[in-house]
Amino acid sequence: MPGRLVRLALCLAPVLFAAGWAVANRPVVYVGVRRLIAADPGWLLAGAGLTCLTWVTASCVRQGALPDPLPPGLLLASQFAAGAANHVLPGGLGAHAVTLRFLRGQGVPLHRATASVGLYSLARSSAKTVVLLVFLAASPAWRRLGGLAPDGRLLVPLGVVVGGALAVAGVLLTVVRPLRRPVTGLLRSALADARAVHSRPCRVLALWGGAVAMPLVQAGTLACVGASLGLGLPWEQVVLAYLAAGTAVGAVPAPGGFAVDAALAWTLVAFGASPAAATATVIGHRMLTDWVPLVPGALVLSTMIRARVL
Repeated sequence: MPGRLVRLALCLAPVLFAAGWAVANRPVVYVGVRRLIAADPGWLLAGAGLTCLTWVTASCVRQGALPDPLPPGLLLASQFAAGAANHVLPGGLGAHAVTLRFLRGQGVPLHRATASVGLYSLARSSAKTVVLLVFLAASPAWRRLGGLAPDGRLLVPLGVVVGGALAVAGVLLTVVRPLRRPVTGLLRSALADARAVHSRPCRVLALWGGAVAMPLVQAGTLACVGASLGLGLPWEQVVLAYLAAGTAVGAVPAPGGFAVDAALAWTLVAFGASPAAATATVIGHRMLTDWVPLVPGALVLSTMIRARVL
């Protein structure tokens, strides 16, 4: 019973956080919800279709990060269920935990499964950065992002914190032998699997093709929601806003992606959208990508646990 109460509290925490934010911003949320009710259903349906493609692209990247073949149906179901776990743990840890359990259930050793999760994260972040740079080079709207950039004085303490963390990690790995041994084994396994993956063209296509397609599909969902609400921004600016906001605050440890939502709404306003339209677009995007699939994803997650797939 105590364990169930703790899990229930963890699941309700992001919902209560969102409710508190909505109460604190009642006028903007009210106008945004009114706009969302009057949205074009055709564009919303297109956004729902792109949302389904995100689980397909995630499955492609997961398979591309591992030399071993995985059952496609169960892999797709595990990525759908992983979305529900992301509402409890921040930074994508919920999806990684579900995937790690799934790989262990498929007979993949722990060190290789962990290395696969690391390669997945590296491919996603690298591909997203490349796509962002391409859009920055191709779109003149990047000049409007200058006002959103942090003050240069903030970069100094941030650099000190990052450098200190890296220094502490280096000292621990050098001095503490029980810690150095498993980390060294994990890195050796990761490099071996990375070489094996990149020696097979099908795995390379699944890994990097899926990693490039994922942010574009997610941004396409946002563009469809914006078109249904009359956001008034070109699609390339919407995609650039999504990539910039996600890259800037994607590492903020907030369950449910609320930090990204706040940055995304602020970026859309900086590009010229009205605050009400930007808020409605962000709410609609979050509904399509997370809130609507939350209950079915939780049911699939529970079913896979009961079937001992996870």
